[in-house]
Amino acid sequence: MDLTPTSQRKPGRFAVACAMALSVMTIAACASTTAEAPPPSSKVVVQPDGTVLVPAMSVPVSDYLSPEGKAYLTDHLVTMQNPELLKNVEEIGAPMFLKTYMDRQAELFPVSKTDTSIGGIHVYDYTPVGGVSAEQQGRVLIDLHGGGFMTCWPACAELESVPLASLGGFRVVAVDYRQAPDYKFPAASEDVAKVYAELLKTYAPENIGIYGCSAGGMLTGMSMAWFQAHDLPMPGAIGIYCAGAAPPVKGFGGDANYTATAIGEGRFMAPPTDEPASDKPARSLMPYLSEADPYDPLVAPTESDEILSRFPPTQIITGTRGFEMSAAVYTHSRLVKLGVEADLHVWEGMFHGFFYNPDVPESRDAYKVMIDFFNSHLGR
Repeated sequence: MDLTPTSQRKPGRFAVACAMALSVMTIAACASTTAEAPPPSSKVVVQPDGTVLVPAMSVPVSDYLSPEGKAYLTDHLVTMQNPELLKNVEEIGAPMFLKTYMDRQAELFPVSKTDTSIGGIHVYDYTPVGGVSAEQQGRVLIDLHGGGFMTCWPACAELESVPLASLGGFRVVAVDYRQAPDYKFPAASEDVAKVYAELLKTYAPENIGIYGCSAGGMLTGMSMAWFQAHDLPMPGAIGIYCAGAAPPVKGFGGDANYTATAIGEGRFMAPPTDEPASDKPARSLMPYLSEADPYDPLVAPTESDEILSRFPPTQIITGTRGFEMSAAVYTHSRLVKLGVEADLHVWEGMFHGFFYNPDVPESRDAYKVMIDFFNSHLGR
């Protein structure tokens, strides 16, 4: 399969496979004026416990996406069906298709990278090639990379840090926190706290921003709970991207496990079970959290009003096809209810971690939203 960035390919190559057949899907996620109507004999069935059985249907690419975004989504769905492209590459700690985005970002966003340690924790320290901008003097961002608490170092760290360092003029410290299978919760929270405590010797807390995507977005929320439990001051602002701060059960939780996941990844992350709708799973599916209570506020801050109400200004980014969408929306609603300043940005038609590809307008828009958020909140 050609791994050339989608914006450099001819759109005609993506005309095929723009729709998928699904067996479990809610009507709201699948409604489209262009989708074929289900056969007259098809019927939606509602079970006594509220479970909805939805007939198979096709879901086309969203009309609201840019042409580049449509090609990118199609390419992503096809890639998710190719086992060879999903194999982990040791060099980058991630599937090879992410290497394409890393190389492209390196072309577009020149940065300087220092391989070092802070507070005894291994990090990559990124700065713009010309140095930190005047506006960002005295500020620093901490990136907590994605990868399911098992992988994606350094790939996800690069993909999340480079755009903000180059475009925003920030110093960005990407943390190589401990992951499964060798380590379990709360190892990653402990590592983030060590880096943060060390940076507090140089930076005022209100000048520090923390963010991450996927597992890194979850870890951002977990870190706020951990800081509170260990008397560390809150940072100036945080970004929970491609994630939420809710209990991580049956995947990321909520409707998106069965709706957004299928049309964003071409597969199910959390297959349906026979458990009653009211039952609470006792464990998370994530190996890193296998020995933790998924409803512990140190794991899921939304479980504690006291902890969540002390969160700093929080930005949440997701997509309508992101399997984290429900957790993200729920986290935002809980923050707002408790009076925390919180912004939610949902990209129509986009999937989990969509902004890793710098060649689509939707990603560039996301970078700007992130940079503007930290610029408006750090140092306040």
